[in-house]
Amino acid sequence: MKIIKEKIKKLKEEKNAIILAHSYQNIEVDEVADFVGDSLYLSQKAKETNADIIVFAGVYFMAQTAKIISPEKKVLLPNLKAGCLMADMINHEQIVNFKKTHSGIPVVCYINSTAEVKSECDICCTSSNALEIVKSLNCPQVLFIPDANLGKWVEKQLDGEEIIAYDGNCPVHNNITTEDIKKARTNYPEAKILIHPECKPEVSALGDYVGSTSGIIDYVKNSTDKLFVIVTEKGVADRLKRDYPEKQFVLIKNDMLCESMKLTSLEEILYSLENEVNEITLDEEVRRLSSNCIERMLEVSKK
Repeated sequence: MKIIKEKIKKLKEEKNAIILAHSYQNIEVDEVADFVGDSLYLSQKAKETNADIIVFAGVYFMAQTAKIISPEKKVLLPNLKAGCLMADMINHEQIVNFKKTHSGIPVVCYINSTAEVKSECDICCTSSNALEIVKSLNCPQVLFIPDANLGKWVEKQLDGEEIIAYDGNCPVHNNITTEDIKKARTNYPEAKILIHPECKPEVSALGDYVGSTSGIIDYVKNSTDKLFVIVTEKGVADRLKRDYPEKQFVLIKNDMLCESMKLTSLEEILYSLENEVNEITLDEEVRRLSSNCIERMLEVSKK
């Protein structure tokens, strides 16, 4: 494994490449990654980089996003089977029909979606900035796709604006119930419960903090508490245990695993970079339209 990591690091220098890794990845990927974080952070890094090659240790929609905003760069996805069940819940035809049913209402598109879907939307968002993005539209009604849970969580933070949410979800987060949270409260009464807003709104309502993966990590970093229940994908808990050994972390359920996120191995990263294979390509018109959606998000998030 050490030899593989050394080869990857050498190739990055030779090819002017960077590796972007999502926080849900297998933790050993961090050792070769240049940037590790949530979707907003990685999107910003993809736009800012001067690298010629971006290797995305994540899933398909993330690599597409990097290509959308950095079309001149070669974007590689080490494992092309790394998809997203939520993103697969809506396609181009379905977003077009959803818009027709609710004509004239702006569409906020969660980043967990394909380029084809993004091309039909007004502005993109991540779990880090979803509330900020919806507020920026200043509209009484907003369409939100594809994550109904995140959309309805945002609605609860608004002053009467209505979120009309598409019926999609992340199966990993959607599987958490209020009983799971109540059980954690009973078993760990001193713990702070940190919840990702992809969980059902009634679940999020029971947390001490609700936020994105980076938000959860920052909460732990800035907290004087010593015990935390983590209600999101296992990769976040793994990184917290590594980075804050003086604190204790309990994963809400042992099966909090995004299998697609765990597909990417160091061997695949090496192979894709070495041979420059599994390149992400996009139809230029789709890329242009979806770029408007993402660039608008990045502009709002700068303010």
